[in-house]
Amino acid sequence: MIYFCPTPIGNLSDITKRTLEVLNSVDIIAAEDTRTSLKLLNNYNIKKKLISYHKFNESSQAENIVELSRENNIAIITDAGLPGISDPGEVLVKKLIEEDIEFQVLPGPNAALTALVLSGLNTEHFLFYGFLNSKSSARKKELTELENLKFTLIFYEAPHRIENFLADLYEIFGDRRISISRELTKLYEQTLRENLSYFVENPGSIKLKGEFVVVVEGKKEEQLNIDVKNILTEKLQSGMKKSQAVKEISKEYNIPKNEVYKVSLEVEE
Repeated sequence: MIYFCPTPIGNLSDITKRTLEVLNSVDIIAAEDTRTSLKLLNNYNIKKKLISYHKFNESSQAENIVELSRENNIAIITDAGLPGISDPGEVLVKKLIEEDIEFQVLPGPNAALTALVLSGLNTEHFLFYGFLNSKSSARKKELTELENLKFTLIFYEAPHRIENFLADLYEIFGDRRISISRELTKLYEQTLRENLSYFVENPGSIKLKGEFVVVVEGKKEEQLNIDVKNILTEKLQSGMKKSQAVKEISKEYNIPKNEVYKVSLEVEE
């Protein structure tokens, strides 16, 4: 049997009893980073053969794991959280399904859902997106495809990119309520809940350490139904300059300035 086992996202005590039972019973543990996994395994005095299974050897190692599973029970673990969710695992799962090989996925810790509940934002409908592209131009394109979604969005981001990510998010989404969680379940866990504009205007308010989960409010229904072109025309007819009208509409209706500007190109002054 092959078991996909979630591991703690920070606090080692968050591991489930069932996961510990599986890790103690298998013959081999395939780990994303064997050095990181050893800290967890040593903490629970688990001594097993370790093999490396990470994003750079995922395809080739998936073949090896399938072969090893014919005579061994194997546990798949990542550095933190559930294998296959923004971590290696998906390639192996697809291969196991294709070859009709039985496997089990154990439930357990998940940073995205933990941060979602902490956010206080709508949990009825949400989209987990994970990591956006590291390049700003590609990231903005992805965000543009997401900006009109009405449900809560969940992103992962690295500390060295978080400020640029928030700036791009503000440019495309406009001002929305967001929640930023870092160091989840660890000693210095922190969750900040503010409007997006606050973090853009006060970059020093975020400590650039630990992995980040950013939870963003979905686009409100009233924003989707605003006739920007008509409102802009009315303001221009009242004698307001186009640049000022764009600025006011963006602020008044919480619509990204670049979105209002695009509409303004279609309106004569």
